Amino acid sequence: MSQAPAPPTRDAADRPGLFLTFEGGDGVGKTTQTRILAEALRAEGVEVLVTREPGGTDLGAEIRRLLLDGGHVDPRAEALLYAADRAHHVATLVRPALERGAVVVSDRYLDSSVAYQGAARSLGAEDVRSLSLWATGGLLPDRTILLDADPALADRRTGGRGGRDRLERESDAFRAALREQFLALADAEPGRIVVIDAARPVEAVTAAVRSALDPLLDARSGAGGRGA
Repeated sequence: MSQAPAPPTRDAADRPGLFLTFEGGDGVGKTTQTRILAEALRAEGVEVLVTREPGGTDLGAEIRRLLLDGGHVDPRAEALLYAADRAHHVATLVRPALERGAVVVSDRYLDSSVAYQGAARSLGAEDVRSLSLWATGGLLPDRTILLDADPALADRRTGGRGGRDRLERESDAFRAALREQFLALADAEPGRIVVIDAARPVEAVTAAVRSALDPLLDARSGAGGRGA
């Protein structure tokens, strides 16, 4: 079983917003659930910032192109590029939104780097986590939804979307190591990471997501943030 790094302290008390992330392998439905959640919250009068990694900023879009649409990238260079994207993403987009009280919903964040580069690329979960925490000034999500599904199912889903990017073309062994590390991270941080069975119909997954997030959203509402 993969070893998860020790969970660091979050700085949630220092900001009025709420930081939510979706994680998991390719094809588990992160983008779909991110969109559904954002639409529902906006209908409830919540200010929502939807973003993704890599690619949430102009710089991130260029890094995404290099990472996903280009040729081979050395694993250490790959980890550094993701960290560079994350540093700029947090400094210019995520933290300002949190500081003004918005709900930020991100399709991937640092847990993806720990799983992809730390475990599946064998660079070391602790080293990769430390790199991202340094890049972001220690920012961690208030709640992370880990959408979990058998890699074979996720592979069929990504195959049905047409052309695959560089990571979607990785081996079965890579995807198995990735899933194992994501689950190890969830075991290490059960207070932050909620595992949801992504093999179920979209509507059932959406209901489970809201069940996991509503206590945080209700607490924010009670503090005057929801619908403000």
